[in-house]
Amino acid sequence: MMQEILSKTTWIEWLGVAFAVVQVLLAQKNNIHNYLFGIAGILLAMYVKFHAKLYAEFSLDFYYLIMSIYGWVFWKFGKQQTETPITFTTKTEKYKATGIIVAAFLIFYTFLTHFTDSDVPVWDSLVTAFAWAGMWLMAKRKIENWILLNISNFMAVPLLIHKELYLYAALTAFLFVVAIFGYVNWYKILKQQKNG
Repeated sequence: MMQEILSKTTWIEWLGVAFAVVQVLLAQKNNIHNYLFGIAGILLAMYVKFHAKLYAEFSLDFYYLIMSIYGWVFWKFGKQQTETPITFTTKTEKYKATGIIVAAFLIFYTFLTHFTDSDVPVWDSLVTAFAWAGMWLMAKRKIENWILLNISNFMAVPLLIHKELYLYAALTAFLFVVAIFGYVNWYKILKQQKNG
């Protein structure tokens, strides 16, 4: 079984996953360079997911690419020309995040059911919708990003297994665990910012 899984895993998947692991470890440590590794991993993941007919996930990776560039600039400069601090999500931002989830789900579900040969339109759309909102919050350096990203991760693992993308499923399970530590680390930093 393991040998069969490894034989189906391409070098592009291995490299993409390696970049993604470095990215998430740097992100949970609040290191701005996470975005550079993220961009490289995203480009490789886009290639893999398009060929696996995970079209919403492919578009999610495209969104990740845009938000990674935006996030890198925002983290680096923000509005004050200094690094933007970690903060809690405001009430307005919570409404916006909910709106992103609902809108993204409806758009992707409609697109996948009418214009693609996807066999998992609901599942793919849900994973993508939560991740879109989570990535938006991460780019704005909001601590709740980890919660939404983990909802997406939790749903994505069985989806990726269903598509026989076992390495990406393992990566996503790893990301789930790292996101828990990411939330804890960011919470400590947030408290230090308030006390400092």
